[in-house]
Amino acid sequence: MENGLSCFHEFVHSRPGQLIVQPRMGFSQFDRMREGLACVKNINAHTVGTITLDSFTRTGDFRSAKEAIENHRPLNGYPIVSYGARVNRQLIDGLAGPDFPVQVRHGCSRPESIFKAIIDAGIDATEGGPVSYCLPYGRVPLTASAASWRACCEMFAEGDHTKRHIESFGGCIMGQLCPPAMLIAVTVVEALFFRQYGVRSFSVSLSQGSNFQQDAAALSALRIVSRKYLGDQDQWHIVYYTFMGKFPVTVHGAKAIMKDSVRIAKSGKADRIIVKTIKEAHQIPSIEDNRDALIQADRDFRAPLDPLEEQIDPGEVERITEEADFLIEVLLNADNNLENAIAAVFSKGYWDIPFCLHPDNRNAAFARLDDEGRVEWADTGNIPFPARILKNHRRKNKKLSSKELLLMVSYNQIKYDFPGWKADRENGPAGEGILEKPLIQI
Repeated sequence: MENGLSCFHEFVHSRPGQLIVQPRMGFSQFDRMREGLACVKNINAHTVGTITLDSFTRTGDFRSAKEAIENHRPLNGYPIVSYGARVNRQLIDGLAGPDFPVQVRHGCSRPESIFKAIIDAGIDATEGGPVSYCLPYGRVPLTASAASWRACCEMFAEGDHTKRHIESFGGCIMGQLCPPAMLIAVTVVEALFFRQYGVRSFSVSLSQGSNFQQDAAALSALRIVSRKYLGDQDQWHIVYYTFMGKFPVTVHGAKAIMKDSVRIAKSGKADRIIVKTIKEAHQIPSIEDNRDALIQADRDFRAPLDPLEEQIDPGEVERITEEADFLIEVLLNADNNLENAIAAVFSKGYWDIPFCLHPDNRNAAFARLDDEGRVEWADTGNIPFPARILKNHRRKNKKLSSKELLLMVSYNQIKYDFPGWKADRENGPAGEGILEKPLIQI
């Protein structure tokens, strides 16, 4: 393993200028999960494998997961803790390695048992974070999540710690409607958290929003900010997520948003992308769905960008960079220990995630979409932005109506399922009638 880096990270890092494509795939049946990994490995593209865990395992209900295995009941992911180390090692035997790294994706705020199972299985990569896998997912106190993630990082760092990799999920917190600078701040701070507790290989993330130009600018800003705080890119890379919010329900809509995510990743020079499928709005995708999506993503990446896709507004990059940098500095100045600093900025409302109802989030700040789909602060709550940053955002004191919020949440679904729709700055996306129609099935 060259330079002692994670097999997972080294695979990505050794392919500059390429886009590594990765599915969100998980099956509870051993044979099906192994078949899925083998299928992804054999695709003619730069791929890495994914083992996505089930909901019982994510919430620590290992007994229910084990009962499901014993009674042959399907789950919505792979129950890694309940299968045990011997079975898990058999799962990846002959598949995982330097030419095909595998990552476990879980969604757990207190993941010690999951981390132990990952290590025992001989897998070197996972993802999440003390903030990004706490605030959106439940009511576990942020301090408890941070303490758990500290223990997990220390567990991952034992022995030859340079061989293990954690991807921050911070760039996707809430899935949508969060200003990009906040996403950048969360993912970079989580990477700093991993490093503080011994992990030396990590990735930072960002998710597709609802405006191509803003998203590409945000990716550029993420790289600038990451270089400032994380240093040499030998230790980290950038992962981009296809839209994680309310997904288009039509085939043409799903294909279009998936294609745009790849084009944004290419324009903004991401290193890896987490791909969705055309079945996202309807069911857990099959192996074949994932295969087709990965092949198409690789094909879309290899097609040349058009002139509009290549244009990234330097002013927008500068604005997002300045805002993210300010948020990170606010946190770093709160306490030398990142675990304490994270708790401090949320308790004071200096960090505030729009629309997040977790008890430890102040929920005084909120965001809106402009008529082109850009996410911008509408009220910054108690975040102490200076005047030079506040002037870049329109402030609307009027709170959101339930209809306006629904329209914002549905923005991308309407935009891609119904090409030619129009948005209205004051009333949100002009989709009231569209939302009342039955969902189009595929």
